[in-house]
Amino acid sequence: MTQTQQERSLEGRVALVAGATRGAGRGIAVELGARGATVYVTGRSTRGKRSEYDRPETIEETAELVTAAGGTGIAVAVDHLVPEQVEALVGRIEAEQARLDVLVNDVWGGEKLFEWDSPVWEHDLDNGLRLLRLAIETHAVTSHFALPLMLRRPGGLVVEMTDGTAEYNGSHYRNSFFYDIAKSAVLRMAFALGHEVGPRGATAVALTPGWMRSEMMLDAFGVTEENWREATKSVPHFAISETPRFVGRAVAALAADAEVSRWNGQSLSSGGLAREYGFTDLDGSRPDAWRYMVEVQDPDRPADTTGYR
Repeated sequence: MTQTQQERSLEGRVALVAGATRGAGRGIAVELGARGATVYVTGRSTRGKRSEYDRPETIEETAELVTAAGGTGIAVAVDHLVPEQVEALVGRIEAEQARLDVLVNDVWGGEKLFEWDSPVWEHDLDNGLRLLRLAIETHAVTSHFALPLMLRRPGGLVVEMTDGTAEYNGSHYRNSFFYDIAKSAVLRMAFALGHEVGPRGATAVALTPGWMRSEMMLDAFGVTEENWREATKSVPHFAISETPRFVGRAVAALAADAEVSRWNGQSLSSGGLAREYGFTDLDGSRPDAWRYMVEVQDPDRPADTTGYR
């Protein structure tokens, strides 16, 4: 089925994207909206108050983008470390929609907390422990309150967003002790949830984007989405990068798949699912970043995306 044929395939469905202020969460929310879904988008950055990230993106802006794409975007300020706030959020979704079909656990918040290649004894302990709380505890709290509502109907989908596939992370050290644990724990969450929700009619998966051109990544390289290829002059492998909408299309494809249960408990990637479902990134390409990393980047071969996008 083409993307045009699938345009309204999620009409009448309700999604919660936890951690949708920017990056993958925003891309996922917008693509679910483009398929006609009602999408609750949560985060701590609002037009009235910024989180400690102190960035301009807000959940209200994400909700507006969802609506502009063809869905219904609803912004709710939530700190997913506070159980009472998450419980109230799910209560609101139940009162307003009486259903929840898709849960995306995308809360992260650790970019400013982890220290690259810093061993545990040198890493700031408070930052490391907060990173674990933000990356792991938030997902557990959200699933605890949201899944009972989802399980009232068969066919629900839980997506645990992480960085890296189970295969890749299982054999590679990921940046630091705390980062490595956080991203690997989320992979295991999807596996465990698969065992718990699968017999009850739902599906749980772990999903990773590739090298994603998030707002923060573009800023770090001093480029915009319009001229992002300028960054490849100093970082050649950035040529394999993808927009946040690419992984958004991966989630939308999963949510629209009547046979999504075949993926239950598995670790998936945006590039791998693009091959399966036939969707593309905004530029029409299909970047397969994790295959590229194994076959080109990690062996320190010259940057060449031929055959990888």
